[in-house]
Amino acid sequence: MSEFNNPLLTMLDTGKLPPFAQIKPEHAEPAVDTLLAEARAAVEASVNFDGAPTWASMVTPIEAAGDRLSRTFSPVSHLHSVMDSPEWRAAYQACLPKLTDFHTEMGQNTALFEAYQSLANSPEYKELEDAQRKVINDALRDFRLSGVALNTEDKARYKEIMQRLSALSTNYEQNLLDATQAWSKLIEDEADLAGLPDSAKALLAQNARNKDKQGWLLTLDAPSFMAVITYADKRELRREIYQAYTTRASEVGPNAGEFDNSAIMEEILALRHESSHLVGFDNYADYSLATKMADSAAQVEGFLIDLADRSKDMARSEVDALAEHARVQDSLEDFQAWDVGYYAEKLKQARYQLSDEDLKPYFPAHKAIGGLFSVVERLYGLRINALDGVETWHKDVTVHEIQDSDNQLRGRFYLDPYARENKRGGAWMDDCQTRRRTEAGTQFPVAYLTCNFSPPIGGDPALLTHDEVTTLFHEFGHGLHHMLTQIDYADISGIAGVEWDAVELPSQFMENWCWERGSLDLFARHYQSGEALPQELFDRLKATRNYMAGWGMLRQVQFSLFDLRLHRDYDPARGAGIQETLAQVREEVAVLETPEWNRFAHGFGHIFAGGYAAGYYSYKWAEVLSADAFAAFEETDLFDADTGKRFLNEILERGGSRPAMEAFKAFRGREPQIDALLRHCGLVDQAA
Repeated sequence: MSEFNNPLLTMLDTGKLPPFAQIKPEHAEPAVDTLLAEARAAVEASVNFDGAPTWASMVTPIEAAGDRLSRTFSPVSHLHSVMDSPEWRAAYQACLPKLTDFHTEMGQNTALFEAYQSLANSPEYKELEDAQRKVINDALRDFRLSGVALNTEDKARYKEIMQRLSALSTNYEQNLLDATQAWSKLIEDEADLAGLPDSAKALLAQNARNKDKQGWLLTLDAPSFMAVITYADKRELRREIYQAYTTRASEVGPNAGEFDNSAIMEEILALRHESSHLVGFDNYADYSLATKMADSAAQVEGFLIDLADRSKDMARSEVDALAEHARVQDSLEDFQAWDVGYYAEKLKQARYQLSDEDLKPYFPAHKAIGGLFSVVERLYGLRINALDGVETWHKDVTVHEIQDSDNQLRGRFYLDPYARENKRGGAWMDDCQTRRRTEAGTQFPVAYLTCNFSPPIGGDPALLTHDEVTTLFHEFGHGLHHMLTQIDYADISGIAGVEWDAVELPSQFMENWCWERGSLDLFARHYQSGEALPQELFDRLKATRNYMAGWGMLRQVQFSLFDLRLHRDYDPARGAGIQETLAQVREEVAVLETPEWNRFAHGFGHIFAGGYAAGYYSYKWAEVLSADAFAAFEETDLFDADTGKRFLNEILERGGSRPAMEAFKAFRGREPQIDALLRHCGLVDQAA
């Protein structure tokens, strides 16, 4: 295929957004091959430069070639996630080994490492900007972490491991998607759906119609699963969908062995351990922490155990209250995991006279999205405008741009809000294009913002739960971190180069505005009447903020400890011991017994197919930062202009150009304190 009719290549020099309507799976591999050759040539030219290496002779051309490669593969990777098909899988899997090889080669290129070291020792280094020196220092660190000092045999083994890990993570993720889509249950008698609100039943009926079936079709997609596990009066139905969900991609459950991730997980953990040993670490947890804020696995474990100790009594009392409510209301004596969501909702209604269904009419998706934009505009003096006529991959996707108060473009983003078939579950932000300085001027950042909300039903707009609104704000926080950066070097622009345990700071920070009257007033209006969210309904919502907070805290601590210990304590002689490790953590911190057949780890994509291996604790670690950062607004005003400008300047705009702790101290004037997090979670009494 000629590069002249390959849209993935022709878009590079136009400065335009990807032409999604034109991009086909067959374009992916030829484009990647072309740009890998370009990138290797750029590295070779930089290493063989006649004279001492300089920023201009080495860093700039390598960054430019890497950016072209990244911008080309980004649409391929994204389409593989949101429009999955056998053709896109094949295209993605054809490219991935080649990209993995290239990045491993780069990290192990001794001549390139020595050139960077020479630049770091040169007089020019002292004249560079702080951000440029950070790029060089990070690169030298990453060379060492990639095994640049290894002998030839060990380098080859490290490269082999990286190749295999890349393939295994892809297989894990695809198994999980396939397992999620493999299960469904057609309900023909509406009586079996007693308890479900009309909106949920309408969604399930729409699922059935989409498959040319009569009745109500249950799936394991989030909107369907959450509706059943939260509202279905029929306990056996709750148990059935819970079991199907928690045994996905495993050797047990309704699709036992069909998409089993067991062997994949074992091999991933073995290879991570081996690779960390090769580059001089005792275990993969220590390797992972080498690029994070936390100093050691012991420090992380201590942090998590402290949170568990503070929240365990609260969590136990919360579960006891649910079990008592189930006993009193329904004579249920055998309270189980599949009862938690249902009775949590029942007790919340009894205590606070509040249900998700009471709030959803006030959160039509288009209004919530517009309200999010209004909050951001007020906080940072920005304008967010819709862009028309831009090619996308689905009719539900919208495109927008952000301008600052000086009418300067800051970034653009795609928003893909709704769940659908062949779309990976969850919510995430990913980069389409990174800000960097080029000969032609500034290349502006572009983000993908992806969610899986309940779609519109019939002629009504999509109505979001408050949790979905919070997810929307969370992901946009990541997007702002990517798009508002003022750093012109790709390796530390936006979220690049930010310690992973600080990456969640801007996202969790944004969630706070979902609980404030002043921000909800900007968008929370009834989709039919236009009535603002009534004060008494807001008061009830606010009162539920800490409802089941102990349970939620302990759940995250459990996941984080499991992840940390799985990677820290791996023993090649005994294998991964995945279920045993999980059982031990549950024994230590859980307050409700989990069914023996639960296979949570088989669907824990964050650590097996994402960037959170030995780093899932980052959510709680960064929540300390985000709660303390929001406290600065609590001390002033929800939309205080000076505080917003300071957060913009010191956190969002600085990217990875300096350590996260320095950025936080520049914003807050001190190191982070845990008090705000404990207060927000209702754990003040437990804080000693």
